[in-house]
Amino acid sequence: MNLNNANLHSLSVISNLADENSASSCRSRNSFSPSRAYSEDDNRKENNSEEHNNKLTAPSFRRLLALNIPEWKQASLGCLSAVLFGAVQPVYAFAMGSMISVYFLKDHDEIKEKTRFYSLCFFGLSIFSLLTNVCQQYYFAYMGEYLTKRIRENMLSKILTFEVGWFDQDENSSGAICSRLAKDANVVRSLVGDRVALLVQTFSSITIAFTMSLIISWRLALVIIAVQPLVIVCLYGKEVLLKSMSKKVIKAQDESSKLAAEAVSNLRTINAFSSQERIQKMLKKAHEAPRREGVRQSWIAGICLAFSRALVSCVVALAFWYGGRLVGRGYIDGKSLFEIFLILVSTGKVIADAGTMTTDIAKGSDAVASVFAVLDRHTKIDPDDLNGYQPEKIIGHIELEDVHFAYPARPNVMIFKGFSINIEAKKSTALVGQSGSGKSTIIGLIERFYDPLKGVVKIDGRDIRSHHLRSLRRHIALVSQEPALFAGTIRENITYGASDKIDESEIIEAGKAANAHDFIAGLYEGYDTWCGDRGLQLSGGQKQRIAIARAVLKNPAVLLLDEATSALDSQSEKVVQEALERLMVERTSVVVAHRLSTIQNCDIIAVLEQGRVVEEGSHQSLLAKGPAGAYYSLVSLQTTPQN
Repeated sequence: MNLNNANLHSLSVISNLADENSASSCRSRNSFSPSRAYSEDDNRKENNSEEHNNKLTAPSFRRLLALNIPEWKQASLGCLSAVLFGAVQPVYAFAMGSMISVYFLKDHDEIKEKTRFYSLCFFGLSIFSLLTNVCQQYYFAYMGEYLTKRIRENMLSKILTFEVGWFDQDENSSGAICSRLAKDANVVRSLVGDRVALLVQTFSSITIAFTMSLIISWRLALVIIAVQPLVIVCLYGKEVLLKSMSKKVIKAQDESSKLAAEAVSNLRTINAFSSQERIQKMLKKAHEAPRREGVRQSWIAGICLAFSRALVSCVVALAFWYGGRLVGRGYIDGKSLFEIFLILVSTGKVIADAGTMTTDIAKGSDAVASVFAVLDRHTKIDPDDLNGYQPEKIIGHIELEDVHFAYPARPNVMIFKGFSINIEAKKSTALVGQSGSGKSTIIGLIERFYDPLKGVVKIDGRDIRSHHLRSLRRHIALVSQEPALFAGTIRENITYGASDKIDESEIIEAGKAANAHDFIAGLYEGYDTWCGDRGLQLSGGQKQRIAIARAVLKNPAVLLLDEATSALDSQSEKVVQEALERLMVERTSVVVAHRLSTIQNCDIIAVLEQGRVVEEGSHQSLLAKGPAGAYYSLVSLQTTPQN
């Protein structure tokens, strides 16, 4: 089924989307309120409440079925096939019981004739079973594949609206998200297709078996049906016990397996310190728990399985004893006895097998809950708020007023407490300071990757939370330290996020403005060169210049540069810096940099320290403060002493 892989290409970009993001915002349950007071305890309670609600999300079988409504025709045909396939077992048992009675006949010609007849019956049942089983598997697989595709599409479209704070949680890492998209959707498919097929097939088998038995001899049928639960419990308990035993033994062996794996992977260290005997003693000690568990499980298995077999034998003895009495009194004949016995005993095994399969299917409930937790989650930052303000263009005046902020993943660590800064329009503002002072956090607040706990972020005098977020981000471009390139061509990466009405000349002009056109033209396929997964086919400087070309093509009113040159060598940094300086002309630019040599030409330099602005001014005015100034100290640390 190729439909199962319909969206797998989308999985390769999830980890980039978790870091980048236009895909970062979510619907807010709270209405827009700039004056909302900050309370750290309330924030923590809100997060815990949301996690608790997600954990309580229980999969509804009716809801799972509703997801497959478009395939109702296939579902109907699949159920019909399951009904017919479920009828095979009791009919087969009936034919087998009838076949046994043939060998008690005295006429050899009659024996040959009936043997030939029942042989043809068995052959016909085999063909019928093959056809109905193939039809059942096909139609339910058809349903399952489309359900998987539908769930993956819905999950991915929902995930792409979530705020960056959701991705910051450990359980929502890129690997975990890809696992949900790749595996959990398959579990939902099995819960719908396999469970429906199993239920319909078992119900059909039970109904037909009980009906046939009651018609043949209601006296014997009622007795065997009355003791049938004992047979089912014994067979079911046997399967479940064996499975649980194997799991407990495997769990007990985990510690010793981890120790052995660690010893093998660190073999050189063990040899260097001659620790072989110590490792062997540790491994022997680790094996004690599995050994004791194995002995205990052996006793339990022996007693329970022996009791189960004995109980089944007692039920068989009761059936034959009572059936023999009915035969002796002339209520039934031997043929009917064998038919009823085989029909009901085989049906009991079918029910027991269905029960064991149901336990396997039930294990997928957690996966289904995680799927619905994503589909039902109400986002906190809505990127498509219909009531949001949608400006055709913005000037780029940015203000942060009395901002309190802590990252959702670290609610107890306050980054800002009453932080304020004014970023003038059409001027370049540099943010410098030690690591952890809040420079990149300002970039995240301007992009509205996060909302402040208290205070307000304004663009052109209007609270950013009142804007239509997706519309606002069309006027903002971000060039980060590690640019996110996708598995596509250079042209596709440059035009990413731009309008569809982009011609070739604009792409080339953007490449020239970013100092990228020369190296792109030198490639064998030019702008059609494949970048590779995450842009691995290109160097760091080349990826950075493509990211700048992407920003140039967007022609933003606000340009955000987050350590755009810090990871480059000197030659690449010089080329990229020239491209950035051309890009910053006549637009609001916010530059985060550790290398102070790259921001000397900025109009305003703000020095941050522990979440507050300690100095602000031009490069020359800040240096004029002398050794007592914070900026002067930072420059001095990066200045190479001259001999």
